[in-house]
Amino acid sequence: MKQEKCQACRNGAKFDLPITMAFQPMVALGAEKIFAYEALLRGKDGAGPREVFSHVTSDTLYAFDQKCRTTSIELAAKLNLADTGALLSMNFLPNAVYDPKACIRLTLETAKRTGFPVDQIMFEFTETERVNTDKLIEILTTYRRLGFKTSIDDFGAGYSGLKLLTMFQPDVVKLDAGLIRNIDVSSAKQTIVRNTIRMLEEMGILIVCEGIETQGEYDALYDLGVDLMQGYLFAKPGFESLPAPQWPVHSSLSMEQSMLR
Repeated sequence: MKQEKCQACRNGAKFDLPITMAFQPMVALGAEKIFAYEALLRGKDGAGPREVFSHVTSDTLYAFDQKCRTTSIELAAKLNLADTGALLSMNFLPNAVYDPKACIRLTLETAKRTGFPVDQIMFEFTETERVNTDKLIEILTTYRRLGFKTSIDDFGAGYSGLKLLTMFQPDVVKLDAGLIRNIDVSSAKQTIVRNTIRMLEEMGILIVCEGIETQGEYDALYDLGVDLMQGYLFAKPGFESLPAPQWPVHSSLSMEQSMLR
């Protein structure tokens, strides 16, 4: 079985359902530039990720994960994403990786073939996926040694959390959108996020707050010192395109500017 999967990894096993990607920016507010573009799964007909993933079975999980990687890199290269200086952030499925060194071959080959720099690729995994911690550490360590960046997505909503951070410190942690939703009217969420930010900064980990949709959420996070953000307030995912973000102004600054007119 493992030998068959190794052969599939070398040859780029096919997943029959046509897929593509939409890209959503993560913005760096202080520099007013794009920190990364996250590749988000879509069907070629525009179908959302849940509909596409409903066609994935345990037998096709490996091939699906590989196709998502190659599709993300190929499309990002076609859109000249690397020229923007931003990272390409790709979601991957740890449970689809049976051997980190073997399963990364096609990714490396695709990056080389398309001319996309490995050091501008970041692998995101969702903390809510159940996976053996030792296996996950092996995967992340292997990817880091090869020059890729790593990111924990939906931090605070899953199984591993703080325990994982004691064993591996990724380049980036993305706070779960559930912690961000209506944070401007929740003192409890503000306290949790404030202390989580302090902890991650002391560990040298970059923090991205995702799922930001309102001016109030933006203002609250701005006041907490968050620099990297992602959400509809800045830009919706662009289907096979790299959308330019909107740059909101903090409400207090906007009020001051109005008074000076």
